Amino acid sequence: MEIINLSDRQNIVTDDKLYKIYIQFGILLSELRKKKLTDANIAFINDAIAELNALPADINLRKIVKQKQTTILKILEKEHKIVPKNYYRNIWLPVGMSAFGLPLGAAFGLAIGNIGLLSIGLPIGMAIGVGVGVNLDKKALTEGRQLDVEVKY
Repeated sequence: MEIINLSDRQNIVTDDKLYKIYIQFGILLSELRKKKLTDANIAFINDAIAELNALPADINLRKIVKQKQTTILKILEKEHKIVPKNYYRNIWLPVGMSAFGLPLGAAFGLAIGNIGLLSIGLPIGMAIGVGVGVNLDKKALTEGRQLDVEVKY
């Protein structure tokens, strides 16, 4: 079973954001064709593409393409641990700021006696989160679980 192609839409060239997302989705699909996926996943992806191909041109296509792309990526990450570039970095950056940065900043602010220094911990937490995320991205790359596409919305 093979992943079907996304239909060419000539009318999206005028909408720059839609064009970029549509092209990105096409690149994602071409990267997924290189991976060994289950028939159930390929059928799910083909259903999503068939729905997109059947949509008329006058609807909000950008929102639907984003939803389909996000759903496909969530399923692939959950079942196969296949992720796009910088996936873990983007996940861990806010986690680092909230889980590590705020407590560190609060502890530092309380130790100094100036709670206004709470924000000192945010860049520290951000650095910790980015570090953890980059290491997980490198691990995914070495294990062959990383797609050669970066998802941007």
